[in-house]
Amino acid sequence: MSKDEAAVVIAGEREVRVSSPYRVIYEATESTPEVTKLMVAEYFASVEDGLMRALRERPTALERWTAGVRPGMKLATGPMDKDADAFYQKRVPKGAPDYLETARITFPSGRTADEICPTEIAVPVWCAQMGTLTFHPWPVRRADVDHPDELRIDLDPQPGTTFADVVRVAGVARELLSDLGMRGFAKTSGNRGIHIYVRISPEWEFAEVRHAAIAFGRELERRDDGVTTAWWKEERGKRIFVDFNQNTRDRTIASAYSLRPIPGAPVSTPVSWDELATVTEPRGFNLFTVPERLVSDGDPWAEIDDVHHSLRPLLDLWEANPVELNFPPDHPKMPGEPPRVQPSKKVAAHWDEHGNRIEGT
Repeated sequence: MSKDEAAVVIAGEREVRVSSPYRVIYEATESTPEVTKLMVAEYFASVEDGLMRALRERPTALERWTAGVRPGMKLATGPMDKDADAFYQKRVPKGAPDYLETARITFPSGRTADEICPTEIAVPVWCAQMGTLTFHPWPVRRADVDHPDELRIDLDPQPGTTFADVVRVAGVARELLSDLGMRGFAKTSGNRGIHIYVRISPEWEFAEVRHAAIAFGRELERRDDGVTTAWWKEERGKRIFVDFNQNTRDRTIASAYSLRPIPGAPVSTPVSWDELATVTEPRGFNLFTVPERLVSDGDPWAEIDDVHHSLRPLLDLWEANPVELNFPPDHPKMPGEPPRVQPSKKVAAHWDEHGNRIEGT
């Protein structure tokens, strides 16, 4: 095959064409060889069981790095990032194959979009052809896009903390879930964090799931002084932040078995609780090691579809202390939300007792 000749990847019962197959997506590191576009497509095909368990029937945004991953490259986080090298694709790209299915979702603004809804492994492989490295599925299924079936607990290490700190907090989170009668499934983020997913019955609104996440974070704070739910970075300190807003409508987390745009092609990898306690270097889970791991050990999340919990225990905690926290900056202002002003920049005289800015100040 010549350097520019397209390749074909077998994805389930389909053949997916991959153009520019030898384009380097990840440069070589001291511990990993370079990764080409073809290798990314083949990787997604090789982790079909785990990846489709994470994506099937879920509206999914794509994180596309069409020129590959290099030091200094930037991911666009909004329409004003015109000079970014990578971007989120929230609508179906042009030229999508006829087997690609969609789901219509509604953004917080009220606008709608038809997003990719993977139903077979050929879809993620085609997305690799389009430069996708990371999949961002909504916590809903296509049959009911307004009622999440997952509570997502994002343990985000802040400067001055270590991965060992995150592992410790994850252990406390596991104990808390057990006390609540819930079973959580853990995965590495692909970088320094840990994500814990709890499958729930899809009967609650996004707002209720977010409140459940806030209540979980507050209880975790009570049990471990190395945890914080402070939205403003200047208030977090050297603690593990529970990012409750990952449960807000249109906020998503990198899926299990997604690649991350970091040198070495690390993978957001499901782990058992016993294994998590022994993990010291999460980037050891990468494009080269995860497929063999999935074949030899199976998917630690194999039973996740068999578990569905009620949110009631966490909503009871919320109702005992229903104090609202800030929403993401791109979300409409919500009732009861604190002022969206960095605490160190807030002038008390400019705000009333309800957190509303006084007109003219």
